[in-house]
Amino acid sequence: MARFNGVKIKYYGHSAFKLTSPEGKVVLIDPWLTNPIAPKGALDELDRVDLILVTHGHGDHIGDTVSIAKKFDAPVAAIFEIAVWLSGQGVSNTIGMNKDGTIEVGGIKATMVDATHSSTIDTGKGFAPGGEAAGFIVEFENGLKVYHTGDTGFTGVMPIIGDFYKPDVLMIPIGSVFTLGPKSAAYAVKLIKPKWVIPMHFETFPVLTGKPEEFKEALDPEYRERLIIMYPGNEIE
Repeated sequence: MARFNGVKIKYYGHSAFKLTSPEGKVVLIDPWLTNPIAPKGALDELDRVDLILVTHGHGDHIGDTVSIAKKFDAPVAAIFEIAVWLSGQGVSNTIGMNKDGTIEVGGIKATMVDATHSSTIDTGKGFAPGGEAAGFIVEFENGLKVYHTGDTGFTGVMPIIGDFYKPDVLMIPIGSVFTLGPKSAAYAVKLIKPKWVIPMHFETFPVLTGKPEEFKEALDPEYRERLIIMYPGNEIE
């Protein structure tokens, strides 16, 4: 049984997660809560948001950030170019940052790390610069560290992240085509060496062909025992 020392993790499908700290603070990562496989009413169930983290500029990751940030007056942390764009959309509290930088909001630390992926923002009238894609390591008040890779392929820093940050929980894409697939994600797990593994970015669309069962089969036996497969609406504590 996974032990997160009071941290709750809820999955909304695709790459959208809600992390609730032992003190009740809520962190949203890539909050596309209206994605095709998200549970109905996901947006309406939110009653508090203390921090939003956006990994890159694509619409399936910025998602509902603007409306949520405005509703809760929540700070949004993203790479500088996305933060500038969000400010232009009326988000009043943006935190522009860059890779290997760390911020602290209400006792929760978020460190931006490297990812390998494209990042542009669809404005509806063309594309705006979205800087570079990234991932985040979130450290809670109790010391638990969650590493959300964002959309990524292999990166040379994966072993460094594992060695330096020692993440407890790894959230990693397995859908293939746009990101790591089941076999490559399983290899990345060996590089990062987390305590627990949660696959994401799968089954949202038919083009995302990677399956959790394939990921489990590809994992080394020691990590199969640490695998947590979540589906939209699932919450673990």
